Amino acid sequence: MLVGGGELVTARAMWKAVVGFGDTRLPVKLYSALQDRNIRFRLLHSDDLVPLEQRMINPRTDATVEFAEAWRGLEVEADRIVVLSDEEREALEPEASRDIEVTRFVDPSLINHQWYVRPYYLGPDENDASYYAFARALESRGVEGVARWVMRKKRYLGALRAQEGHLFLVTLRHAGEVISATELEAPTGRDLAKRELEMAEKFVKALEEDFEPERYQDDYRERVAKLIEIKRKGGVVEPEAYEEKEGSDELLELLEASVEALEHA
Repeated sequence: MLVGGGELVTARAMWKAVVGFGDTRLPVKLYSALQDRNIRFRLLHSDDLVPLEQRMINPRTDATVEFAEAWRGLEVEADRIVVLSDEEREALEPEASRDIEVTRFVDPSLINHQWYVRPYYLGPDENDASYYAFARALESRGVEGVARWVMRKKRYLGALRAQEGHLFLVTLRHAGEVISATELEAPTGRDLAKRELEMAEKFVKALEEDFEPERYQDDYRERVAKLIEIKRKGGVVEPEAYEEKEGSDELLELLEASVEALEHA
């Protein structure tokens, strides 16, 4: 997490780079802004609980194939596969670089949420004063930088943004990956009457409140972790049906209150 002074604790920088735009060069360190909390089970043999291994098998001979004997190919037509050698694929890889090139700054509203993929923190790499000056300038202007870079043999597109004095770099999907709503069948229906529109707006207003992420925990993960801990201590647990903590009753009550308010308006 980020703390005062610009340092990251309980996290390790996964990459060093230089943010560049115009003649400006800003050394940074890149950190993951996400934490994988998935509980990962191992596949075990039911008789003796020995961990199972995954192997590549030739379906024609049932023989085990070593990784060195495996090629990569793509079926382009029925019964026709194009094979690329390691050398051919490596020749297509982008040239390694430490540069994060900002090509322009845009209004964040121009980048639809469906373009965003994964967030990263950018921390200062020695030059704290320049880092904070740029972060404050970016935040005060209310814009995001469109950036591109190469990391681990892959080319990325991203949005550079600032929040509370810190820089974030969010990877973006490339053109062709995002489906435009214009490609969907257009919704049909009649225009709403004034009273119907007022009711719909009251429904929405009844649920308006601040976003509180701490309310949205991974209940399934917590239940699995609790069950594992009980069994680790030798306990026995009877399966319990899942219960929604924030059920539909609350929503129903809010909607009914909205209807009643509309009827007495």
